[in-house]
Amino acid sequence: MANIQQFNPISLLFPTIILSINLVSSEITNQAALFVFGDSVFDVGNNNYINTFRAAQANVWPYGQTTFNFPTGRNSDGRLIPDFIAEYAWLPLIPPYLMPGNSISQFTYGVNFASAGAGALVETYQPQNVVPLGSQLTNFKNVEKMFKEKLGDAETKRIISRAVYLIQIGPNDYFYPFSVNASYFQSNSKDKFVDYVIGNTTNVIEGIYNIGGRKFGIMNMGRLDCVPGLLTMDPTRIGSCFEPITELIKLHNVRIPNVLRDLQRRLPGFKYSLFDSYTAGTEAMENPTKYGFKEVKKACCGSGPFRGSSTCGYRSGASRDFELCENVSDYMFFDGSHTSEKANQQTAELMWDGPSDLVGPYNLKNLFQDFN
Repeated sequence: MANIQQFNPISLLFPTIILSINLVSSEITNQAALFVFGDSVFDVGNNNYINTFRAAQANVWPYGQTTFNFPTGRNSDGRLIPDFIAEYAWLPLIPPYLMPGNSISQFTYGVNFASAGAGALVETYQPQNVVPLGSQLTNFKNVEKMFKEKLGDAETKRIISRAVYLIQIGPNDYFYPFSVNASYFQSNSKDKFVDYVIGNTTNVIEGIYNIGGRKFGIMNMGRLDCVPGLLTMDPTRIGSCFEPITELIKLHNVRIPNVLRDLQRRLPGFKYSLFDSYTAGTEAMENPTKYGFKEVKKACCGSGPFRGSSTCGYRSGASRDFELCENVSDYMFFDGSHTSEKANQQTAELMWDGPSDLVGPYNLKNLFQDFN
């Protein structure tokens, strides 16, 4: 488990003060920055600033009720995995790229580019105007340009080469075809579809590498098939994991380690940490009490069977159209698709310095401490 430092809520209210204090500390300035790419699992508020569909925004109560006491755009009751990783790395909370008023002093500690609903494929939820992974890379290039203009080439190279790049992408790509056309994979190859998702992800990783990034933290596909929102996808098997997606997840998870090993062979200095989210999620679902959960199938917030419908925080007229649990710490899932802060912290701890059968060949702690 990680050596968890005390969370400081003052940093939420006065980030400029905290950053100023950090700037005079050699221990802090020697820390690697954290750049974050992905979907709603990592989005800390970017979708607050784009015109997208309701389900891709978490800007209403009770999102954020834990820790923040107000909705921040995070798809959880509190902090997300990147928030905890930043904390363990002695960094301030990493700001969303699209938040107005961000300054170069904040960006030198890292930037979060993730967008809820995003995929590795451009077409995934694109009619809803989310920011796909390729566009997140473009935004990172804009930050690099800003660094060069304000800090110079040498300092830009130092920040980018020492940084850790955290990436979570793919669940929306694998779910989207089922949401628009249930028979999509009757006429399209699952093998090729998985190759497209991994190929686009690899292109972005190589794009970051070409700019100067060397250290990458990657999550494989977790138990997307068993989130509350998918337990009713097959009306003939209510309460069971959605097997058509299970097959895609397993194809992805078999291939991604080979792809990363190939990148390590081909790209000098490339280092990565691959977290087995699937195994960790399965373990928690099968042994909930071991992890302090009483409920791993039903969401804390939502409506319908297993509270899996994406209605958390939304009302029609004067009525409340969603249910909310009394004690979120009992729940693995906060809403129909996203885990609770408690589950996010457990995942972050494993990614930070978990056992080698779950994270390797490096863990994130290794990557942050490696300045070679």
